[in-house]
Amino acid sequence: MSVEFLQPSTWDDALAAKTAYPEAVPIAGGTDVMVEVNFDRRRPAALLDLTRVTELAEWTSDGGEGSSGSGGGTIRLGAGVSYRRVIEELGERLPGLAMASRTVGSPQIRNRGTVGGNLGSASPAGDAHPPLLAVGAEVELASTRGTRRVPVDAFFTGPKRSVLAADELIAAVHVPVTAGPEQFAKVGTRNAMVIAVCSFGLALHSGRCSVGTGIGSAAPTPVRAVAAEELAAAELPWQSRAPLPDAVAARFGELVAAAAAPIDDVRGTAGYRRHALRVLAARTLRWAWEEYRCA
Repeated sequence: MSVEFLQPSTWDDALAAKTAYPEAVPIAGGTDVMVEVNFDRRRPAALLDLTRVTELAEWTSDGGEGSSGSGGGTIRLGAGVSYRRVIEELGERLPGLAMASRTVGSPQIRNRGTVGGNLGSASPAGDAHPPLLAVGAEVELASTRGTRRVPVDAFFTGPKRSVLAADELIAAVHVPVTAGPEQFAKVGTRNAMVIAVCSFGLALHSGRCSVGTGIGSAAPTPVRAVAAEELAAAELPWQSRAPLPDAVAARFGELVAAAAAPIDDVRGTAGYRRHALRVLAARTLRWAWEEYRCA
């Protein structure tokens, strides 16, 4: 079976190619797509190589007040920006996403893989997804029909499915820069180069006294723990910055675990995933709160 290979050099040409070949699978780093092709899990009729589209490998900052009121503005992260660059260039401004990026594969994978590709695969286990959920990021989608922005918690519709239309490409993700600490943690069968058994991202939005959450690899899609967020907003001693009450941390972990809908698979059981999320959530909240108290 022959595969049509499309290699546009401009963003306009890429959008035109996607319109002409809606079945074409976008490829940048290839760390997801080529694995599926090599293992004969996927045989696309066409591949749309985006590596020559320079705009996708750029990031910009609006330099102003974030829509969340955090005061940190927003980073527009091009879909072709690699994990390595997130770590090296944006580690201080997007700490949660940088933490997650450090857990992705090997140095070679981090050099090639992109946040846009992670979103495009829409895997429940995508490492970038929990921190993006926690900060309330938006995904910028484009086609020859125009551009739209979708909140990341509305982007995923099922396992490896999203709202991305057949003629659309991911242009960028808009990531708010929070004023408070961020954390990311995941459990895997080993310390590196591993798909998460479960993962959890957290952001303290100190400007508005709220907490954002993101759960990975423990439901059909990456999800937020809304009840846990509501508890934290109401019960954390924001003004006094007193020590985190153990009861609040424990209840926060329970609510995060309750928000998940895990399954048994080769990486772990549903029961283990719930237990691990309970521990990760309480632990990351304690870490973030201590950082907030000491700031």
